[in-house]
Amino acid sequence: MTTGTGWEDTDEADPGADVDEQRPRLYYGSLPEFVREFFVPMFPRDVKHTPGITWCPRWWEHPEAIYRLESLWRSWEHLRTDPALGSSTWLRDHLDHHLPILLADSGPFKGCSIDNGHSTNRHYVFPIEEPPEGLYVDENN
Repeated sequence: MTTGTGWEDTDEADPGADVDEQRPRLYYGSLPEFVREFFVPMFPRDVKHTPGITWCPRWWEHPEAIYRLESLWRSWEHLRTDPALGSSTWLRDHLDHHLPILLADSGPFKGCSIDNGHSTNRHYVFPIEEPPEGLYVDENN
């Protein structure tokens, strides 16, 4: 039975099938679909009137947000196949960790707002200097 949550049971894997055939089909075919169809409607927040919460309508223009949302999507796709603990594990270990970071005023959407939209004003970066030559070994060589 399909409930629309994506946590439905999947068919058991055939031990004789190749790995790609054993992998469950993705419930959501892309990150934008996951964000639009699952993430946004399932976890609504009053981003316009709640201090401390920031969201950008152009979320895909924020590399950290993309990485975190992709992590949420891929972990959800993996854990949805566990009918016993999948949803609880995903909420506890993944969403509950990433959501406060994503929506924080100091998070990846800093400077953006629902009223003013996406901001390209990015004046904050970590300063970085290269370490002295020879301090680290290139393990690929």
